[in-house]
Amino acid sequence: MEYRSPKQIAMRVSAVTIMLNVVLCAFKMFAGIFARSGAMVSDAVHSASDVLSTIIVMIGVKVSNKASDKEHPYGHERMECVAAIILAVILGATGLGIGYSGLKKVVMGGYGDISAPGGLALAAAVISIIVKEAMYWYTRSAARRINSGALMADAWHHRSDALSSVGSFAGILGARLGFPILDPVASVIICVFIVKAAFDVFRDAVNKMTDRSCDDSMADAIRKVIEEQDGVMGIDQIKTRLFGDRIYVDVEIRADGETTLNQAHAVAQRTHDAIESRFPSVKHCMVHVNPAGCGNTPEDRGQDDGEA
Repeated sequence: MEYRSPKQIAMRVSAVTIMLNVVLCAFKMFAGIFARSGAMVSDAVHSASDVLSTIIVMIGVKVSNKASDKEHPYGHERMECVAAIILAVILGATGLGIGYSGLKKVVMGGYGDISAPGGLALAAAVISIIVKEAMYWYTRSAARRINSGALMADAWHHRSDALSSVGSFAGILGARLGFPILDPVASVIICVFIVKAAFDVFRDAVNKMTDRSCDDSMADAIRKVIEEQDGVMGIDQIKTRLFGDRIYVDVEIRADGETTLNQAHAVAQRTHDAIESRFPSVKHCMVHVNPAGCGNTPEDRGQDDGEA
């Protein structure tokens, strides 16, 4: 199997979803106009906005994968978080817009004047639900594989479109069956799911931008690898921080105080190499060696151990 870098995977997925969105948008616009469905025309415009969202993802991924330079010695990974935050805001605004429109119709009674659209609009809604849900799972799978917050945000945007199409389907079907109120009620329910997804994406991106530590399972796995290394007599401190979709690790280990500088360096180098090779998401690892039994633990120095 041909190897693809995370950047290549993200760009390929984004290109595929852009093409699908363009085709889907054109089809829904045609169906909405031909079948006299305002809901389907609105859904087509919503799909058109997805193209812009995916372009934002592509820009964010491209910039975040740029090599370190003089002005950014630690890299550009956080730019992907910026893209995720932008998409979260767009996603949240989309959900609130759908919910506001539905709630207004329920409260004001504006659903009674909805005319019954043609069957083509109903078929278009079903096709849209299937295609957008498939795009969600396709993009979500790639996002999880390369640990991309921006791509995950785009996946949830596809899911919001699928839910929006569910609302369109309910509204069209309800109008055809004589129950037009189903459209705004479905919109309000869908709003809750979309806003919740937007909040989760936003929170994850902010955590990655504010040096949040990685989860306990990751810290425990790193600790286990360190303890397996020859020459390591104990661990004084482990600190981790998320930097975009990558992890930085700082550790203090104990080694025999009678060893030479070269021997202590070899222990530190083995530990460093083991961590970076076993955990691809670790971008950089700093290892400090303390002599065992010489009062060099964080507690001895009056410091918080700061374990992740």
